[in-house]
Amino acid sequence: MESGNDSEFEEAFDEAVGEIVMILSEELREIANQDRVWVKDWAGRRDNARASTTSFLEQSTEDIPAYEKHLRISTEQFNELLNIIEPQITKKDTIMRNAITPKEKLEVTLRYLATGDSFQFLALLFCVSAAAISKFIPEVLLAIINGLQHYLKVPKTVDEWRQVQKSFEMTWNFPNCCGALDGRHIALRRPPDGRAELFKYRGRYSVVLLALVDADSKFLYVEVDTNGRADDMCVFRSSSLKTAIKNNSLNLPPDHVIIADNTFPLTTSIMKPFSKRDFSAVERIFNYRLSRARRVVDNAFGILAARFEVFRKEIELDVSTTDLIVRAACTIHNWLCTVSPETYLGKGWADFEDAETGEIHPGLWRETAVELPPLRTSRAVCPYTKEAAKKRNSIATYFSEEGQVPFQMRAIEM
Repeated sequence: MESGNDSEFEEAFDEAVGEIVMILSEELREIANQDRVWVKDWAGRRDNARASTTSFLEQSTEDIPAYEKHLRISTEQFNELLNIIEPQITKKDTIMRNAITPKEKLEVTLRYLATGDSFQFLALLFCVSAAAISKFIPEVLLAIINGLQHYLKVPKTVDEWRQVQKSFEMTWNFPNCCGALDGRHIALRRPPDGRAELFKYRGRYSVVLLALVDADSKFLYVEVDTNGRADDMCVFRSSSLKTAIKNNSLNLPPDHVIIADNTFPLTTSIMKPFSKRDFSAVERIFNYRLSRARRVVDNAFGILAARFEVFRKEIELDVSTTDLIVRAACTIHNWLCTVSPETYLGKGWADFEDAETGEIHPGLWRETAVELPPLRTSRAVCPYTKEAAKKRNSIATYFSEEGQVPFQMRAIEM
């Protein structure tokens, strides 16, 4: 009897174990299926949400003003830019999920540049993970820089520089000018490693955007500098532009000048204002004429900050991505200034001048944007050569004689 009972017990035990194994196997399969379904459901929810929670981005055919307001770009320009960069930012779908489309990537990137919204907020807005956003935004920025590279490039020939000079003389009555030079601080959130080489401006970490601008407030040259161990006056000294001018590798015309403020040195290439206390009339006129022409670089930085609000906040990304942000924004600025100046600049966005009186009217960007912090001017007297002083005096004399404009005396007396 006992052997029979043992046999029955073993059979019952084996059946129970078998049932348990089957139940566990089924549960494991369900869990695996749920994981796969979760990925598919998330992708589905993202696709569905884009039609509802982020409908303002899908209104390119229904509500064009709303779409353009949120991306700071027209639908025509968006589609043109998308066509240019789409091959560089397209990824293939996988079995697990659908790839984020190039259109979505560009929308997210333009929204980030326009507002500086955090990646977490953008993730909620577009139903795309913050991790994915942090990965593809640098890719899109680089694609923009490369795709629109012919809109931001340093002139390479004497003839190209002559065109820049011609524009400055016709628009601002400043002959032989190959650009206005200046720099601005771009604020950063404290980096994780507390990088000592970053600039600290008023207690905040920053990089410096050094730029050369043409007569129409478009960027000819941009460089992002992180050498915080030097003061602001050393930014130009350590720049590739300074090296190129010194080595004459830019093919600048022999009679060229670049205009700047007192942050920069006076050289035979760079003209800056007279800075002594008691100015003669000739010197005051020179300072006025230089300031009048140099206003284009203030406009460029001001409009950049007004249109791309990412620069109004501390950028929470690494220096290499910040460099891409700066260069991409400057490139888009040039592109829109070229293809759609009426829309991008608008009436009165830049400082403008009364043609009869020479009176300067402040541009709207001064009311809408937080100005980017300028480079700090040192009180130390920077040495300069006799040749540099002679060239500045010659230009000053020209402005007071055959090169004068009708309203300059009234302007310096105001």
